Amino acid sequence: MFSGFNPISAGFTNVPQVFEEFFRCYPIAIMNDRIRKDEANFGGKIFLPPSALNKLSMLNIRYPMLFKLEANENGMVTHGGVLEFIAEEGRAYLPQWMLETLNVQPGSLLKITSTDVPLGQFVKLEPQSVDFLDISDPKAVLENVLRNFSTLSVDDIVEISYNNKTYKIKILEVKPESQAKSICVIETDLVTDFAPPVGYVEPDYEALRQQKEEEERQRKASRKFDPATVAQGSMSTRINYTDKLNSTKETSAFAGEGQKLSGKSTKKYVDIKEINISLDGTPARLDLPDGQLFFGFPIVLPKSDDQKDQESKPDSFHGQGQSLRKTAKRKVNKDHTTAKSKTPRSPEVIEID
Repeated sequence: MFSGFNPISAGFTNVPQVFEEFFRCYPIAIMNDRIRKDEANFGGKIFLPPSALNKLSMLNIRYPMLFKLEANENGMVTHGGVLEFIAEEGRAYLPQWMLETLNVQPGSLLKITSTDVPLGQFVKLEPQSVDFLDISDPKAVLENVLRNFSTLSVDDIVEISYNNKTYKIKILEVKPESQAKSICVIETDLVTDFAPPVGYVEPDYEALRQQKEEEERQRKASRKFDPATVAQGSMSTRINYTDKLNSTKETSAFAGEGQKLSGKSTKKYVDIKEINISLDGTPARLDLPDGQLFFGFPIVLPKSDDQKDQESKPDSFHGQGQSLRKTAKRKVNKDHTTAKSKTPRSPEVIEID
């Protein structure tokens, strides 16, 4: 607690001393509501009493203040920093993952010693659940959450929170290596690497490749499919339209052939039942002469109900009248005058002198 004596200079010099104290450790969850900070559970910093700050100042402990935490019961060790000096005297509040790492119960005796660890350069992490793969950008998430940590120690299983979900991550490897097996992550460029999460099964890439090739083959085959050339692709074949059309057996009330009075044979109509219709094969090509275009068949608009009623209503006076004697009308030749036209016409008024 006092400055050391330097025999060379025969005077007192400010030599950093070691801070070492015993505290009763408790989880952050049981802190007073006025000073409790639940987000500190997802970090690597502890709460110490104000008296610890006074001792650290007298011992000239350099910044950042890093501590070695050793369980008095089993000798388990981890490292961390300090967040605030607001705990009750004789108590130290730790994140829950630190208590699980040290394998201690609330109220256990904990030895806290000031220490120095090298500045970190590399860390390898192992997520403890495959749910960690749901994070789209894990490196960006770690860059944000590691600000709540002062140190990372090998074999520690830390907890982080992202999107209201807690993830556990184990520290597999750190560089540079040291006897403490820990590194400082404050104000440093840290390279991170990830091991496969616990429970992760490597996919069978060969089976996935074959499945992808089969899907590609089926896609190309379906692209070349033409219902007009493939019998199974025609809707008429699927519903068996040809057989249904040929198997129709409807009887007609006017079956037979008509006879003319002149004795000539009537035109013979072909029964549709005798026609063997086949809808298989390629449709006939539409060949048009040069200079002619085909825009489809004319559109016949449906008739309204009023038009149908007018057409179906019979006309009582429809037809052409007939005369009992038909006389041919004489033609009037206007090229010459007739005798009748030369006869003087009688005057309408006669004057007598």
